[in-house]
Amino acid sequence: MIAIDTNVLVRLLVNDDAAQSAIARALFEKEEIWIGKTVVLDTIWVLRAVYGFKDASIIRAIEGALGLPHVRVEDSGSVERALAAAVNGIDIADALHVASTPADARAFVTFDKKLARRSRDGLGPVETP
Repeated sequence: MIAIDTNVLVRLLVNDDAAQSAIARALFEKEEIWIGKTVVLDTIWVLRAVYGFKDASIIRAIEGALGLPHVRVEDSGSVERALAAAVNGIDIADALHVASTPADARAFVTFDKKLARRSRDGLGPVETP
């Protein structure tokens, strides 16, 4: 198994550098791949900020990559819940923060009232002080 960096996942998804994209595809075809949550989050940021992709496209791309054979994701349940919540309009990063809250935490506390309202759909308990 190998763990990959954001730039490898981005090359796979964007295919903007022929040589690096080919290497990324080859890795995904022949290796067991482990993707950390921070790589998922960083990839989302790069696709949004650098490439100008909209969240719906980003979510589809990330879900597609995470669904490939031989791919394992750190805390996959939280990542899946976060992506599902993002489809419903919660910021992807915020959704990942909330979905990653430990089970023994009483709540995820934020000053973001919009996040608190939108997180009521099973993402996890969110409170505002």
